[in-house]
Amino acid sequence: MLHRQSLATAAAGILLTAGIGATIPAGATATPTRTSAPPAMAQVVNVRWGGHPTFDRLVIDVRGTMPPVSVTPVKVLRYDGSGQKVPLAGKYFLEIRLSPAAAHNESGQSVYKGPRLVKVHLPALKGVALTGDFEGVVTVGAAFHVKPFYKTFVLHSPERFVLDVAHPALLCRG
Repeated sequence: MLHRQSLATAAAGILLTAGIGATIPAGATATPTRTSAPPAMAQVVNVRWGGHPTFDRLVIDVRGTMPPVSVTPVKVLRYDGSGQKVPLAGKYFLEIRLSPAAAHNESGQSVYKGPRLVKVHLPALKGVALTGDFEGVVTVGAAFHVKPFYKTFVLHSPERFVLDVAHPALLCRG
């Protein structure tokens, strides 16, 4: 008798599930959707920095999947689009390019909450600027008084690009 009850309960569960499933429209999904899906293109949302005992760190926060990043020494920093010189004091500059990426959403509204142009008072890093958000390329400039010796890497959860620059005093110790 107990076996028949178990079978009847299982059959009722199957029929109930099938009945509920039949009421879901064909185009609907059974799984809940995320309220904030990751963006189609990586979004640069912040740039921040900090001093450490032997190096300065510049961090670029990204929403979505980290795009390819290049770091290039340049003689002068220029704003994308206009070509105007970026007013950061320094003798050496690095241009950091993230592509494909944007600092705005699909509606054209800025998602970038970091500084646009700021003087920094650290041993190596002297200034940071958002120099471009144009045609799928975001560029960030960094200024230094002495030639920067640096390493780069990516960290995950959340996504961020890291640039570590050795302090100038350490370069003289050999």
